[in-house]
Amino acid sequence: MESTAEVVVNQGGTWSAKTYTILQTLFAKLADDKRAVATVCGQDIPNLKAGAIRDANEIYHNSPELQRLIKTYNKSDHTFTFHNGCVMEFKSYDSPQDAKSGKRKYLFVNEANGIPYGVFEELYMRTEQSFIDYNPNGEFWVHDNLIGRPNVETLISYHIHNPFVKPKQRAKIEALKEKDLELWKVYARGLTGKIEGLVLRNWTVVEEVPPGYRFLGRGLDFGFTNDPTTAVDLYLGGGQLWADEVLYKEGLTNPDIHRELLVADPSATLKVVVADSAEQKSIEELRRLGFRLIEPATKGPGSVNAGLDLLRSYHLNVTRRSVMLRKELSNYKWKVDRLTGRPTNEPVDAFNHCIDAMRYVALNKLPAALAPRRRSAPSSIVR
Repeated sequence: MESTAEVVVNQGGTWSAKTYTILQTLFAKLADDKRAVATVCGQDIPNLKAGAIRDANEIYHNSPELQRLIKTYNKSDHTFTFHNGCVMEFKSYDSPQDAKSGKRKYLFVNEANGIPYGVFEELYMRTEQSFIDYNPNGEFWVHDNLIGRPNVETLISYHIHNPFVKPKQRAKIEALKEKDLELWKVYARGLTGKIEGLVLRNWTVVEEVPPGYRFLGRGLDFGFTNDPTTAVDLYLGGGQLWADEVLYKEGLTNPDIHRELLVADPSATLKVVVADSAEQKSIEELRRLGFRLIEPATKGPGSVNAGLDLLRSYHLNVTRRSVMLRKELSNYKWKVDRLTGRPTNEPVDAFNHCIDAMRYVALNKLPAALAPRRRSAPSSIVR
């Protein structure tokens, strides 16, 4: 809030409240200004909706003072308009050329490591003060072109700087140290890391699953307090796999899961669901709530790697709206042997809730989908 630098870089770990506090700063600056524009730029609108837009709405709805200052919020344009003429807009840009239109007083580049430098450069040239945030899971253009230069201030934060994080969540973040030091360095301390040895690299982002592709099933991974319940649909088509995230939410009971899935998909109870077999009681309760086609995932020695092998044997297309699945794919890695420094054949038990849901479907349904269908024996001809 007090920085006078042209660019304020906010590098930090998970739950350090980078996005939330930058948005609070922008709301405060716009409240004291006149006819100023603040642009919040994200990789795409689904990412913004899952993060910055959701946080901005929470800040707005929790502040009567802010509500008095803001004239309207346009949900379709994702724009807050103040009574003093100031505007906060949420946008994504397809290319540097697309980013050339418009000028602004403030710019917030959210999760900057998902945005090309050319886009930032065009926006920066048309901005008075810029804010940037990201999780530092590898060096990128911020480290090459900004950090250490005049008029650039760098702030590094992690969960200890956020007084509102619950103790159980802090313990979960710190537990990364026992699983993978590089992930702990990035997400628990906000330090620049180098995430290598990713389990799944064979994926790209698509807008949607093409109509007519074969629905294999909906994977369901149960969570509750500190882990989300996730649901991912898996399809087979064109010799490739297609994944679409349906649910990612913490604190859900089984009736909550039933309700959330029906909201996301009115035909949810008619879908084949492959659920975590460790939760047999939850599977039965969901069956009684109407999910007649729910079944437990295949589990046993080697089932994790067998499912991952299936997922790795195809190109994986992930819909743009599958924000958390995309994040997991960018962080799900093999464990590293601490003595040799080499990757093992065992994945780190983190960033895998959506991936587990996909794996359940792949293991239960993909082999049968690929098996040649038996032809019925020809009828004998009686003369």
